[in-house]
Amino acid sequence: MAAPEAFTQTADITHWIAGQPQRGGGTRSQTVWNPTTGAAARQVLLASADDVNAAVAAAKAAQPAWGDTPPIRRARVMNNFLALMNQHRDTLAAMITAEHGKVFTDAQGEVMRGIDIVEFACGVPQLLKGDFTDQVSTAIDNWTLRQPLGVVAGVTPFNFPCMVPCWMFPVAIACGNAFILKPSERDPSASIFMAQLMKQAGLPDGIFSVVQGDKLAVDTLLTHPDVMALSFVGSTPIAQTIYETGARHGKRVQALGGAKNHMVVMPDADIEQAVDALIGAGYGSAGERCMAISVAVLVGDVADQIVPKLAERARALKIKNGMELDAEMGPIVTREALERIEGYIAIGAAEGATLVVDGRGHRVAGFENGFFTGGTLFDHVTPSMRIYKEEIFGPVLVCVRVPDFAAALQLVNDHEFGNGVALFTSDGGVAREFSRRVQVGMVGINVPIPVPMAWHGFGGWKKSLFGDMHAYGEEGVRFYTKQKSVMQRWPASIAKGAEFAMPTAK
Repeated sequence: MAAPEAFTQTADITHWIAGQPQRGGGTRSQTVWNPTTGAAARQVLLASADDVNAAVAAAKAAQPAWGDTPPIRRARVMNNFLALMNQHRDTLAAMITAEHGKVFTDAQGEVMRGIDIVEFACGVPQLLKGDFTDQVSTAIDNWTLRQPLGVVAGVTPFNFPCMVPCWMFPVAIACGNAFILKPSERDPSASIFMAQLMKQAGLPDGIFSVVQGDKLAVDTLLTHPDVMALSFVGSTPIAQTIYETGARHGKRVQALGGAKNHMVVMPDADIEQAVDALIGAGYGSAGERCMAISVAVLVGDVADQIVPKLAERARALKIKNGMELDAEMGPIVTREALERIEGYIAIGAAEGATLVVDGRGHRVAGFENGFFTGGTLFDHVTPSMRIYKEEIFGPVLVCVRVPDFAAALQLVNDHEFGNGVALFTSDGGVAREFSRRVQVGMVGINVPIPVPMAWHGFGGWKKSLFGDMHAYGEEGVRFYTKQKSVMQRWPASIAKGAEFAMPTAK
């Protein structure tokens, strides 16, 4: 594979409203950093309430005609967008690496997972089909249909600036809604680029808007009477606040929160396979994934076999500029995030966990000012420790030793988060029992990061999800539409006289 072209644009990042880039009337901006060099790359303009209101007004004006557009024609626009996403996927990946820091090959994978959702949304004519019952009662037929909500919005995190927005807007728009995206202000370039591609694909102006911003923009969307639903991905405290605030204002809300994903390794597991899985899932994307494995649950004597291998591999991680194709881990997204992660390492050591590999203070030659840290590994971690209970969101893998399968299952089920979990074993009976009894929304059996494919839907349990519906897949179609039931009969079949009873199937 040829060396990819780096993304180096320096112009201010604007909003996208009514099919055009807009600077808006806000006076505030924020720096977008290059985490590899540690230097300021460009500025992102932060929306005022008036900017958000303008985006909502444009969406409200455009949505009725789009909602009345036949689903097959909406699908054709989405198919055009699919082709453009495939054409420009490396451009998007380079943007992600430049602003997030994840390695280019990982960014390519992120873009491809986003493209999967776009491809799923191209099937919207089939996905919107309703149910029909002939002769549900005498001379009466009954059917259901799904109709768009109107104007909907999404607030997305920094760690997947392409994939997570694609969980939302392709499905919402294909279903006939207008969508307003509020991306992370840390890596916002991908959002504007995708808006440009949507216009190029033939999407009417106003149906997809992007407002850059911070809490002010989110609060304005949450309380705006014309925004009918909001999707969110981020930390649990904010997810809960988003859910409660949106519900209080009469909105449908889907708020995905934090995670502390466990990987249980049984004594009969393939040890080398388990080590590979823990290294990739624990340190990939510098641990800045909501599906990262951050806890290794080592059953019986398997810990003595695995921990030394993990330590060797963690020390040997290729940590460098993510645009280098052999890089395994890049920098942390911001200096503040780096300081928070390394602060957790100090907390873990003070709590009495065994610090096997200390990644703090890692430097990359030529990028000494970059936001780099190394892979960190703790052993003998207990459930009472903060590094076990709290989401660190960095390349810190903690090992908890348990005596048997029952203790491992109980450990996972007792945690307040229930996003993702994995089990490595060669015993089908154990695997079946685990997958049935574990209180987690996404389960991998010998699969370390069990992110469902586009047609299955993504979502956790417990404090990892606030709301009733998961993201994308058929759950996404249900979230972005409302069901209507129609009962029909015609005058020739109606008996004379008033009817004082409910229609029944007699």
